[in-house]
Formats: sequence, C-alpha cells, structure tokens
Amino acid sequence: QAQLKESGGGLVQPGGSLRLSCAVSISMHSLNSMAWYRQAPGKQRELVARIISGGSTDYADSVKGRFTISSDNDKSTIDLQMSSLKPDDTAIYYCHADQYYSGATYDYWGQGTQVTVPS
Repeated sequence: QAQLKESGGGLVQPGGSLRLSCAVSISMHSLNSMAWYRQAPGKQRELVARIISGGSTDYADSVKGRFTISSDNDKSTIDLQMSSLKPDDTAIYYCHADQYYSGATYDYWGQGTQVTVPS
C-alpha cells in the first residue's frame, strides 16, 4: 500500500508561481497513473493534471499552459509547477495515484495541501 504526502502549498499573490511536490512511498514504476486534483470551498474535487503510464499528460482546460505535471522516478515524487496563478486556483490540492495489482485497482490519496491566491 502506498502513502502520498504533499508539500509546497501556501499563499501566493496573483500572477505568482508555486511548486507542489508529492512524495510517494512505493516504487512509481508500479503505478498506473499519477495526478493532482483540487477542491475549492463549496465545489467538487476536480482533476487538475495527470500522468498516465507511458508518460502522456492531461490537463484541465482551466490550467493548460500555466501548470506542468512531472514525475521523478528516482526521487519518487510527483510535482506540479504552477504559474500565472489566479484567485480561482485557490483550493486544497491533492496528490493521487492508482496501482493495478493482483487483479484489483488501488487508489491512493494524500492529505492535501492548501494553495491560496487572494483576490
């Protein structure tokens, strides 16, 4: 079973940048996909960006061109580089990974890290 732990959240002014990192406790080679989600107050959790096995990436329309997801297998981290931040980016950001093992799929979530962009 994997454990995920996010870091790097905080308060940043509009237009600023922030880098989130997610430490993964197991070998990332065993993961199907890795992703960042976010949940703003009063809203449902939404996918921000993901890396699918094979290395392809996918982004929410609202962050395309501003956010970049990457992974480092040696360090076992999943990073999210965020730039040109807007107040609408304010949310709790969650790291997610899933693993297919012995005929079943397992979902793993971090505890979340707060990102605040004041208006």
